[in-house]
Amino acid sequence: MVLSNLFLRFSKAVLLPGFVMIALFSAVPANAQETSTAPKDAKTELKSSLNDLSSLYQKEVDRLAKQQEQAKGLFNDGLISRVEFENGEKSLADARTKVEQITKEIAAANQPAPVLTTDNMIAGVVSSAVWSTGNAKVDNLIRYYGNQYGVDPFLIYCTMSQESSFSSGATSPKGAMGLMQLMPGTAARYGVTNPYDVGQSIMGGTRYLKDLLKMFNGRVDLALAGYNAGEGAVMKFGNNIPPYEETRNYVKLILKRYAVKKPTS
Repeated sequence: MVLSNLFLRFSKAVLLPGFVMIALFSAVPANAQETSTAPKDAKTELKSSLNDLSSLYQKEVDRLAKQQEQAKGLFNDGLISRVEFENGEKSLADARTKVEQITKEIAAANQPAPVLTTDNMIAGVVSSAVWSTGNAKVDNLIRYYGNQYGVDPFLIYCTMSQESSFSSGATSPKGAMGLMQLMPGTAARYGVTNPYDVGQSIMGGTRYLKDLLKMFNGRVDLALAGYNAGEGAVMKFGNNIPPYEETRNYVKLILKRYAVKKPTS
């Protein structure tokens, strides 16, 4: 009975401030609430996401380290096998590698955005951004063909992400195929016999980007517009981004991720 009375008094004490807080929140002007939910810029969002991910990875490392410390005692006592113990060691090492990788990405995100000019873009200056498709083979091919044809691998990566979300079997409603979403005519132009082949797709898409960059004097925005709508559409509108909603959104999204200032023509 005494405990019930104490619980009732405690509940009232907690609920009363709660009602006060709700009333105060309701009284906040509408514009103040809108300000608090204003969208962040892309770089701020990226940093926030990376920091959240870093925190999750570190928690996983702490959990596995504690688990492995216990496993060590069990192994020494002969209660678990060497295979189980070594599997735990590997999981812990993998988790620590993830923390190291995300730390590098956070450091890269804190660097000032690079500014690519016409000359160094066509010369194939490699971005310092830390990136990965999640597939080492694809990453290596992006770097290989980027360096071979003088296109920033990070630009290829950003384009591929927007085009296919790194799905080699992707096919668009319009008939674009593979990682770099090559149309049949574009694939044929660059000698791509199988657009779903990872290497051929990256090679063809990279060569196309290189030609578009040359055609539009290193203008990354126009090269991207040409990749999406065709170079003919860009030229039709006086070497400007065509007034197609899809193309303009496409260019905007990739440039936001690529984080470069458009060079003047």
